[in-house]
Amino acid sequence: MKCLVINLDRSPDRLAHISAEFARIGAAFQRVAAVDARSHPELGQQPQHPMYAPRRLLGSEIACLHSHRLCWAILAQDDASYGAIFEDDVIFSANAGPLLADNGWIPTDADIVKLETYFKRTLVHRRRTAAGHGFSAFRLYKNHPGTGGYIISRQAARDLLEATEKINITADDLIFTPAFATSSSKTIYQLVPALCVQDQFVGDRLPSLLGQERDAEGTANALVAKRRRPVAERIMKEGGRAARWIVDFCRYRRHIVVPFDSTGATD
Repeated sequence: MKCLVINLDRSPDRLAHISAEFARIGAAFQRVAAVDARSHPELGQQPQHPMYAPRRLLGSEIACLHSHRLCWAILAQDDASYGAIFEDDVIFSANAGPLLADNGWIPTDADIVKLETYFKRTLVHRRRTAAGHGFSAFRLYKNHPGTGGYIISRQAARDLLEATEKINITADDLIFTPAFATSSSKTIYQLVPALCVQDQFVGDRLPSLLGQERDAEGTANALVAKRRRPVAERIMKEGGRAARWIVDFCRYRRHIVVPFDSTGATD
């Protein structure tokens, strides 16, 4: 399987990190030079999806999308049915190599397979598809952020390119937020345990560059703290949550926090 890695020209430390990770699991990758927001200040003024109003996307968020678009363009023209895309700060499970060497384990109806975890609760189907080497694929039904590592089909890459030709959406939302048609129209799976995780969650040696800019923007704008909801509103929210749990249970779905096992230990 072709593996693409997004890396800024000004981040040789991250390239060294991801090169060592791929060497550790015995896999090869192709570097894709990331779009750098510092060199393209006009990005912040490009058209964006109206769902983000009144907040404007950061230039770095748009640059991240365009970096992924470069990868989609490569995979859209590739002969293979699937390819993998990674950001340069991920850490792999020890058993990642065999899964990246072959796409035979990917469910036949999959458009996208999310490989990483953000350690946030998400919703998956209870039925699993064995992927081998201690991994299983579950249908994903809820937002699970992060584009640090995922597999995408050639057709899905073409669809995402077309969807973002004239409008900007964060890469996370575009692929993994069901509120966007680009996500809800796709059959998306989650690999469990996760094949990779961003270093910020387990090592914190490579802090998220995008996260740093988001934090700086939030401080500069002196964001207002969330108001405390009235009691009646909180009761209604909890009641709605209970109702959704019952519906999900009847649909054979369950909430999980996707684990990550760096040792690659199998059951």
